[in-house]
Amino acid sequence: MWILPLVGYLGVILGFLFLTLAIASGLYYLSELVEEHTVFSKKLLTRLIYAVIALQFLLALVDGFPWGLSLLSIASHAVYKQNLRRFPVVKLTDPLFILSCGLVLLNHYVWFRHFSAPPSRYPSTSSLYDPPEMPTFAEVASYFGLCVWLVPFALFVSLSAAENVLPSMGSEYATGTGDGAGESRKGRPRSGTNNAGMAKAVVNGVREWVGETGEVMGFWRGERMR
Repeated sequence: MWILPLVGYLGVILGFLFLTLAIASGLYYLSELVEEHTVFSKKLLTRLIYAVIALQFLLALVDGFPWGLSLLSIASHAVYKQNLRRFPVVKLTDPLFILSCGLVLLNHYVWFRHFSAPPSRYPSTSSLYDPPEMPTFAEVASYFGLCVWLVPFALFVSLSAAENVLPSMGSEYATGTGDGAGESRKGRPRSGTNNAGMAKAVVNGVREWVGETGEVMGFWRGERMR
């Protein structure tokens, strides 16, 4: 067979492109929701952090997860919560924000190693004990999605809300320049400017790159060519 494998490769490429567009559209939509409801978003993120901490504690107490790694994850989420103290204003050079990024990578690494080689928790010489049940791929993926990535991803999306905040309180913290009293009378640029949030900046950058590439290759005409 010659044609069917080519059809399969084409389907995989198109599926990947559609999945990427769906994720980008979802990020953009979530960013818009956070911008419109910043107070509710802060409350939701706070309760989400508390829920993940409680879930980590239950997993260690009931399912026998290692207490060392569980306490690391609980402490990491406590650090994530400190980023909400001036929400939605976030300074990317804040030591807490940098520490949070490092803790995300550390948690991913240690839990990946744990699930790759889970320790034995039963006596090997006794026939009364069955081998511990290995977690399935769905269970491991769900754990990573809920307990490792969910809160950092939500914080990443919520960064785009800062572009709509007037610099009356805490703006000097985010920009590092200017007098808060003097600049409070001036509005900040909205989306599409250099102060755009990270999530929206990524989506806008990809969209602009696709548009410019399509114009160069002649797939469509841009505004400059009309």
